[in-house]
Amino acid sequence: MINIHPIGIMQGRLVLPKGRGIQFFPFEEWQEESQIASNIGIDEIDFIFDLERFQENPLWSEQGIAKIQQTIAESGVKVRHICADFFMRRPFFRVSEQERKENVEILQKLLEAAKQIGAINIEVPLVDNSSIKTEEEKETLIQCLKECLPKAKDFGITISLEADLAPKDLLDLVERFADPFLKITYDSGNSSSLGYDSYEEISAYGNHLANVHIKDRVFGGTTVPLGTGDTNFEKLFRGLKEQGYQGSFTLQAARQEEGKETETILSYVEFLKKYISS
Repeated sequence: MINIHPIGIMQGRLVLPKGRGIQFFPFEEWQEESQIASNIGIDEIDFIFDLERFQENPLWSEQGIAKIQQTIAESGVKVRHICADFFMRRPFFRVSEQERKENVEILQKLLEAAKQIGAINIEVPLVDNSSIKTEEEKETLIQCLKECLPKAKDFGITISLEADLAPKDLLDLVERFADPFLKITYDSGNSSSLGYDSYEEISAYGNHLANVHIKDRVFGGTTVPLGTGDTNFEKLFRGLKEQGYQGSFTLQAARQEEGKETETILSYVEFLKKYISS
């Protein structure tokens, strides 16, 4: 199924959590999940690369990349975005110089993997443990990105920042580069949790957007099922339409009853489609 806007899920949302938390890389089920996604009309999966067992992640090896390519071919579910949660657990800053250099090498390796599987964007989270706290941390991040953007440009792959910075600060950070291969991944739930105005944010970010994560959160609180929190989806989609956004929507919404992951995702797809088509 091809939607005007590709609808994706964050990896792991269609399989049982089995005590692994809300978001994780499903080492045993990732190929099976792609087929489940295909069966219910999902266009793409936002592929997770996390710190835990990262050298076992299929993105890390040629053999694993071949399996991803095969899974995409068999299921028809694309991988356009890679969610590099690795850098949330181990940021580019507040680490040793050796770890900083290793992080740069890992992001460059992910760019190479992305090219091989047809991905167009790598998402770098700057939230929670990787939230930028000081100007020095921001400068360290800038240094690291400058070391990676030439390869991103060569491969035609964007690096996008998902950050909890105030909207003006995030825009200023991205515009410091004046580089079309550095963009923003917008998370609707994180925004509402912080009390930001989604319409104002989207209007400011404009063509800097690489992907939109669809999530609902209460102000100052946790993730909740779509439509039950403080995310103003009407304002969000009004802004996206005015800006001519043509990219993906990745469902990263709250889990509900275990064992009913497919039903939960299908209900979220219907919720999302109402706003896409309105």
